[in-house]
Amino acid sequence: MAATPGVRERARRELVREITDVARRQLAELGAANLSVRAVTRELGMAPSAVYRYFPNRDALLTALIVDAYEGVGAAAAAAEEACPREDHAARWLAVFHGVREWALAHRHEYALVYGSPVPGYEAPPDTVAPATRVVFRLAGIAIEAARGPGLTPLPAPPLSETLRQDAAARAADAAATLPTDVSAGLREVDPAVVIAVVDAWTLLFGAVSFELFGHYHRTIEARADHLDHLARTSGRAVGIRGL
Repeated sequence: MAATPGVRERARRELVREITDVARRQLAELGAANLSVRAVTRELGMAPSAVYRYFPNRDALLTALIVDAYEGVGAAAAAAEEACPREDHAARWLAVFHGVREWALAHRHEYALVYGSPVPGYEAPPDTVAPATRVVFRLAGIAIEAARGPGLTPLPAPPLSETLRQDAAARAADAAATLPTDVSAGLREVDPAVVIAVVDAWTLLFGAVSFELFGHYHRTIEARADHLDHLARTSGRAVGIRGL
């Protein structure tokens, strides 16, 4: 009897999971530049043709690992933020920062794949963009909800140049076209200065986590969770989140 579509799909997903699990382990042992589909097939004891059906080359396999990593850190940020009371925008903001850090510490090689040195010869395709922006839009969503609720009270900041203001407005409009209605409408409502402040926060978050994971805080900052909390509060106040 022929397998039903549901059974075939489950088998396909299981095989893809096995392939990416082995690739992820080899990533940790050999580094992204040395990852190869043939090495993965040898460890699995499979014919190369069976794996090439799903991942025709190294770049396709790298892309799958990159998307998984972005989805992983995005899911960690979402889980941490969604555990907070919805009306507590400050707690939600802090939770995103700490959720990202905790995931990164537990998944160092996956984090390095997406936020470390570029892999020689690899060019990320467009389908990595949406997963890569999950965290920044999570922060933007908190800012938008705060703006609609208690309001934002941003700290004084230098005015944006006209070029940067126009760029922020254009990027927000571009992003809004692919986001849920509430977030997309919010991006059109908020001042471009708020958009830039959220991008600044995103930059601070991943800059601090990268400094920690890649050893750049050696003999400088040891209270790293507290330092990240400080950065989260500082950046959140710049956005205008109350209670920080």
